[in-house]
Amino acid sequence: MLRHASVEALSTAHGRPLVTGAVREVLDAVRQTLRDDSAAVPAEDDLLRRVESRVADILRPSLVPVFNLTGTVLHTNLGRAALPQEALDAVVAVSSGASNLEYDLGTGRRGDRDDHIEDVICRLTGAEAATVVNNNAAAVLLVLNTLAMRKEVPVSRGQLIEIGGAFRSPDIMARAGCKLCEVGTTNRTHLKDFEAAIGPRTALLMAVHTSNYEVQGFTAEVPEDKLADLAHRHDLPCVIDLGSGTLIDLEAFGLPHEPTPAEAIASGADLVTFSGDKLLGGPQAGIIVGRKDLVAKVRKNPLKRALRLDKMTIAALATVFRLYLDPDRLVERMPALRALTRPVEDIRALAERLRPRLSEALGNGFAVSVDECHSQIGSGALPVDLLPSAALAVAPDMGKRGAGRALKRLATAFRQLPQPVIGRIQNDAFSLDLRCLEDETAFADQLRHLSVK
Repeated sequence: MLRHASVEALSTAHGRPLVTGAVREVLDAVRQTLRDDSAAVPAEDDLLRRVESRVADILRPSLVPVFNLTGTVLHTNLGRAALPQEALDAVVAVSSGASNLEYDLGTGRRGDRDDHIEDVICRLTGAEAATVVNNNAAAVLLVLNTLAMRKEVPVSRGQLIEIGGAFRSPDIMARAGCKLCEVGTTNRTHLKDFEAAIGPRTALLMAVHTSNYEVQGFTAEVPEDKLADLAHRHDLPCVIDLGSGTLIDLEAFGLPHEPTPAEAIASGADLVTFSGDKLLGGPQAGIIVGRKDLVAKVRKNPLKRALRLDKMTIAALATVFRLYLDPDRLVERMPALRALTRPVEDIRALAERLRPRLSEALGNGFAVSVDECHSQIGSGALPVDLLPSAALAVAPDMGKRGAGRALKRLATAFRQLPQPVIGRIQNDAFSLDLRCLEDETAFADQLRHLSVK
């Protein structure tokens, strides 16, 4: 088979080792089928097609762009925030050759990765110093391992969060080498609870922003400035984990308020941690800001090197931070903020334009309507706040019987498009929330490939 002209062409195009492996895999599969089923030996043309298909499967990337029409803007499973063009350009610039990642162009000596980003972070947050790692869980882990190793950290019971994938803050604390000291109750924690928990082995006081849930009703939490005052009276640092984190007051854009690092610093926090790829709108990263002496200790921790950012992430993150220096143009430049603030009238008009195209592509058997719906921000940010939106709702033209299977086939068909489309099944329809759809042409043009079997 390797000497066949079509296989030799594959070897020339993609390399002989890869094609040889594909041929062996195809032949092994055929032999197994013959042993199990006593089937006929495939024709030569069929074998060649299988080899070509196997080579294509091996070379096809598994990580691909998709259309996020789920109604969750910052979708963890779909990559969270989309990067602005300026950040993409910065990534290309530093990754296509050598860069001064750890080189000081002024002195000609070794530099530090944080030098490319610390100044702008401090300018925007009011912190004395800043450092960055690969995500916010790593930031919390590094801070606790640095400041609270083999010591106790009081945290309100109502703030013991679990994020996606059963990833829990108590587990992070245990891996950091510190002992969690739960204070208060699930719904009510008071300052006296923290004060009673402080002892000779207390390393710091910590507040965790419950960014992916909200406790309502008969509740009480300790204000961050009061917690910081208590910590400082006992000569302890106060650490605040903001989780999602945003640099601006979202209320200025018609969105609910989310606490900012600058507010946390102003309230007296000594260290604040937050994410880069959620409301901030940047790449995945964990940012640590606060007192200069504490940030210096964090930097000296050997774990810092294991959790450090690569040059491409630093380039993108630094660019995103610099965009925040011009708040008047943030909406037009930041995809995440643009999606969150998109007027519902624009989304509804988009849905009306696309409805006939989708109906034509689906043909008989499905009814397409424009429905009012609500988007959610996602990734643990503002969990109970919803944004009015509009969706294309596709319902099978049949009774209840069999509709579930038809909807699953429909969802599969959309996922198999050249650029997969991810929606959600709800209210007996396949719903495509259009809040995050910016490339209308690309979406509409590929509908001709839609095949529901």
